[in-house]
Amino acid sequence: MAVLEKIRSKTVFLIAIIGLALFAFIISDFIGKGRFSNQHPTEIGTVNGEEVPIDAFRLQVENAVHQANGQASSIEAAKYVWEQNVQQILLNQQIEKLGLSIEKDQILAVLAKTPLAQNPQFVNEYGVFDASKFTAYLATLKSTNPQAYGQWKMQEDAIIEGAKQQMYFSLIRAGLGVTKAEAEMAYHQEKDLADIQYVALQYSSIDDKNINVSDSEIKDYIKKHEKQFKQEAYRNIQYIVVNEKPSEADVNAERENLLKLLQPEVVFNNKTHANDTLAGFATTKEVKEFVDKHSDTPYDTLYVTKENIRSSYADTLFALPVGKIFGPYEENGSLKLSRMIGKQANGAVKASHILIAYTGSQAANNSITRTKEEAKAKAEELLAQAKTAGTDFATLASENSDEPGANYRGGDLGFFTKGTMVKPFEQFAFANPTGTIGLVETDFGFHIVKITDKAEAVNLATISRHIEPSDATLNDLFAKVSNFEMKATQNPKEFANTAKAAELSVLRADNLHRNDDQIIGLGANRSIVQWLFQKGTKVGDIKKFTSGGNYIVAQLVKQGEEGISEVQDVATFVKPILIREKKAAMLKGKAKGNSLQEIASANKTEVKTAMGLTMNNPTIIGEGREPMVVGAAFGLKENQLSKPIEGENAVYVIKLTSATIAPATADYKPYAETIEKLRTDRAGQSILKSLENSAKIKENLSAFY
Repeated sequence: MAVLEKIRSKTVFLIAIIGLALFAFIISDFIGKGRFSNQHPTEIGTVNGEEVPIDAFRLQVENAVHQANGQASSIEAAKYVWEQNVQQILLNQQIEKLGLSIEKDQILAVLAKTPLAQNPQFVNEYGVFDASKFTAYLATLKSTNPQAYGQWKMQEDAIIEGAKQQMYFSLIRAGLGVTKAEAEMAYHQEKDLADIQYVALQYSSIDDKNINVSDSEIKDYIKKHEKQFKQEAYRNIQYIVVNEKPSEADVNAERENLLKLLQPEVVFNNKTHANDTLAGFATTKEVKEFVDKHSDTPYDTLYVTKENIRSSYADTLFALPVGKIFGPYEENGSLKLSRMIGKQANGAVKASHILIAYTGSQAANNSITRTKEEAKAKAEELLAQAKTAGTDFATLASENSDEPGANYRGGDLGFFTKGTMVKPFEQFAFANPTGTIGLVETDFGFHIVKITDKAEAVNLATISRHIEPSDATLNDLFAKVSNFEMKATQNPKEFANTAKAAELSVLRADNLHRNDDQIIGLGANRSIVQWLFQKGTKVGDIKKFTSGGNYIVAQLVKQGEEGISEVQDVATFVKPILIREKKAAMLKGKAKGNSLQEIASANKTEVKTAMGLTMNNPTIIGEGREPMVVGAAFGLKENQLSKPIEGENAVYVIKLTSATIAPATADYKPYAETIEKLRTDRAGQSILKSLENSAKIKENLSAFY
């Protein structure tokens, strides 16, 4: 009974350990996991007829959004989770076809490789994982705590899934070996050299304007390359944006409110039943209380150098005499009023230091093993070196300081003011003149300090108020947008002209897809995308939206459905290809002759030379990357003239002048290893992509997100 009670008391703890121990095995490089029951078989999508349950899917999306810490929207998380589910299902379908299974001993073998194997409860007298002890624990758990046992079964299912997937990918990798012939070919592609002479008839020698490409030719090209021109359903919009920003009247009103703060204020005193006059910002001695009461940001008592005044008016503010006011001035959507409180002639010190930490000091990390006495001795030694004429302090700091980043900054701390450093360090820095080098002890360790400069520092009190649009302004903006929406809706074809009359700029966003969230110029605006893909939304329709303090009026101007791209949608991509093909045909007709010199003379160009060409890097200096040309060179006999070759930048005729074939080597292993690594690195994603391309996948994310 004592053993059973002990097991009961530690059940939750052990299940938690098991869960953590198996985490790395549950998450693979290829697939995101998740097993949930399907109580409501509502369809989010199917993969080869297998349904993805909506309830489980929603929970996974919620978890993904939570893990992203607000950096991903619901639709972005849904797209990610959908892709993981698709890959998971496709892999499981393949595993089932192959009949792969995992037995009990294999599960235990996996557990033996996890931190769970180090749990004292599951190891034998030699400290080795004992499968029988773990099996006995599970048997006891099943009878004493069915709920905890159920949690374990979920973990076990995850282990089985992960192990099957590892087995599947291992089988695939086993078939990715490299033959000696492949390794030998890679060797020769790198080492063999070819020298050629050539004539290049540049495509640029023919003006594009002289080449006609018809829509029917573009259409024929699309038919021949249908896979390349498969498209998702898309929508194009034009829209106007009106920002809910303060008007000039709002800015002036806030300016007047700030100016009033400069003047004394008369208030009724309930205790004395008389009026009191309170000093304004210009003269008050209770600066902190005044600023904290009237400003969006509290008063900062620290003195700062000019470089640390974060304002485009830093020069003006720094030059203010004590007691003087500057403002109101506008910055980053706020109006500000600043008063110079004080100036200190040497209120900022610039120093460099070398920190020597010791075990127990605040700056010590695990690599610091020296004692305090040893640290002091080393610091005194470095102090003597630092004081020696000709010593470069920055180099000394880079080589010896325990401060993180010292090797980049050379110990330079920049300027600092009182209140920003620990007391002993601060006292030394402000009490000694420029050029002083000394030793200071703090809780961080021992510091060899060099004072390099001193500068004036100032303290500014600033009242800052964010300028908000007034109710009147918001009403005017709403009326402006509503009036535009009404007029645009009455005459949709005149959207742009209506906007121009209202002094509004029209913007465009093209190629929006069903599951998109981001719109160029607007950021995250899922509601607009959802509207665009609703069944009732037609080209020309207009709708108003509000988002992030903006009014948006959008119009659907074009839509394309899933299928093969239309001519007008891909003409800008296809036309240059067809133009080049036509130029190539014309130039091939001109590239005729019995010698390179004859071809060059006929086309008023010259014969050029290229040396040391390789298949691995098929680049011709002066011409660019030309794999077809270089490949052809290695297929020629010496002094043989090629037929015209359609290259990337020109039509070429070449003659192989010499070829250097690398001698056979006894060891092609490095080449085989390189090829195999490249194949295995690509294998995971390539397999998944191939499975997706051949699968029947139906997704309906936009109906839910």
